[in-house]
Amino acid sequence: MKKLLPTSTAGSLPKPSWLAEPEKLWSPWKLQDEELVEGKQDALLLSLQEQQHAGIDIVSDGEQTRQHFVTTFIEHLDGVDFENRKTVRIRDRYDASVPTVVGAVARKKPVFVEDAKFLRQQTNQPIKWALPGPMTMIDTLYDDHYKSREKLAWEFAKILNQEARELEAAGVDIIQFDEPAFNVFFDEVNEWGVATLERAIEGLKCETAVHICYGYGIKANTDWKKTLGSEWRQYEEAFPKLQKSNIGMVSLECHNSHVPMELIELIRGKKVMVGAIDVASETVETPEEVAATLRKALQFVDADKLYPCTNCGMAPLSRAIAKGKLEALSAGAEIVRKELSNSL
Repeated sequence: MKKLLPTSTAGSLPKPSWLAEPEKLWSPWKLQDEELVEGKQDALLLSLQEQQHAGIDIVSDGEQTRQHFVTTFIEHLDGVDFENRKTVRIRDRYDASVPTVVGAVARKKPVFVEDAKFLRQQTNQPIKWALPGPMTMIDTLYDDHYKSREKLAWEFAKILNQEARELEAAGVDIIQFDEPAFNVFFDEVNEWGVATLERAIEGLKCETAVHICYGYGIKANTDWKKTLGSEWRQYEEAFPKLQKSNIGMVSLECHNSHVPMELIELIRGKKVMVGAIDVASETVETPEEVAATLRKALQFVDADKLYPCTNCGMAPLSRAIAKGKLEALSAGAEIVRKELSNSL
C-alpha cells in the first residue's frame, strides 16, 4: 500500500566537515583525487543514513558529490570556460563571478549517473534526484556564444534530457528540476521556460517534478524577501502554465513564507511537494508547526497528492539543525497522517 504524505527533501543537505567547509555554498573540497571520490561516497552514505534515521520516505543523495546545485552540472559540459569568468547579476538579486559559454554546449558523458547507481544500490526506498532547470542554468552563466537566453535554454534542455533518461535507467524514481528563476523571470517562464522544461522531461516514464522556491537561506535571498511585501504571489505567474504542462509534481515554499496557500489551487491535479520546513532559519520547527502547514495545504491539494518537503536545500545549515528539521518534518507528517486515517 502506498504511504500517505510521503516525506522528502528539496535538495541539498549539509556536508560533513571533513569533506568541505560546512555551512557554506561553493565550499572547496578538503580531499583530492581518489580520496575525494571515496569521501563523496562516504558522505552520500552518511546523508542517506541521516535521512533514514529521521524517517524520510523518499530519499536523495543530499547533493553530497556536488559543490553547488547548478555549477557542478555545468562543469561537466563542453562549451563552458570556467577560467574565463564574468560578473553577472544572479536572478536580479546579487552579483557573482560565473563561467562563460564560449562554444556549443554538449554533454560528452554522464554527470551524476554513477552517483545515482551507487545510491540505488544502498536502499530500496524511492529515490529522488535533483537537476538544475534550463532557465536557472542560463542565469548562472555569461553567454558569449548563443547571445540568446532562449536558444541556450533549449540546448540545456536537450542535455538535461540525456542525463535524465540515464538517471531513470539507473533506478531514479523522481527526477526534479530546480527552477528558482521561475519566481523572477515571469515573461520568459510563460514564453519558453515551461516549454524547455517539458523538453527536458521528454520520453521519461518516471515521476517528474519542478522545484520553485525563494532560494537558499543566504543573505542576498533573505534581503530580497524583505522587499516582497506582505503577500508573495510570484507563483501566480507560473502556476497556470505549469498546471497545463506534462510536469507531474510541483515543489514549493510554504512554511514561514508570505505565499498565500490558496495559490496551490492553481495547480489542482498536480502532486505538490509542500515546503513545511524553513531553510532560512536555524530554529527547528516543532512537529505541530509542520502539521499546521500541511493542514492548510490540504484545503487546496488532495491528500493523496500532498508530499511534505523542505522549502529548499539545507546545505548552508549545520548538520545538527538539518537533522532536527528532518525529524520534525517526519513527525509533523505523521500527526496529519493519523488525523486523516482517523477521519476515514
